Amino acid sequence: MLIPKKNRVAIYEHLFREGVMVAAKDFNLPKHPELESVPNLQVIKAMQSLKSRGFVNETYNWRHYYYYLNNEGINYLRDYLHLPVEIVPSTLRRAARQEGQRPRPKGFGGERPGRGEDDRSTYRRTEGFGGAEGKPAGAGADFKPEFRGGFGRGAPRAAGAQ
Repeated sequence: MLIPKKNRVAIYEHLFREGVMVAAKDFNLPKHPELESVPNLQVIKAMQSLKSRGFVNETYNWRHYYYYLNNEGINYLRDYLHLPVEIVPSTLRRAARQEGQRPRPKGFGGERPGRGEDDRSTYRRTEGFGGAEGKPAGAGADFKPEFRGGFGRGAPRAAGAQ
């Protein structure tokens, strides 16, 4: 598809700035929601072209195309848009810590105590858990289940059937 150069540059700039591009699968949409001057069809076809050359990864879900820029695509767009190496997509930038942000607490009362087997056995033996009068719940030690032939796949085979 022939796409005007100003639209292609707008698409590539947006893709490089954000690192991702989302396009609804609506070929008749007059303009893309994020790029006001570019039709949605041109965005989809430009991304399809980049995908066929291996510069973006595509995921399709619920009538939306999700395109993720990979390392080869970053290099290609950097050359195409004549950008210096210092400029990177926002998906590769680390979030800067704000000065007023407090550090996260490590936990209540210092270190978290380690859990051992004692913890689990005491939990299972506490009152209110298990059967009546403090007896453990569940099947006893003498429980031996029997599995006899049943219906369907568990049924025994007939002599003549294979």
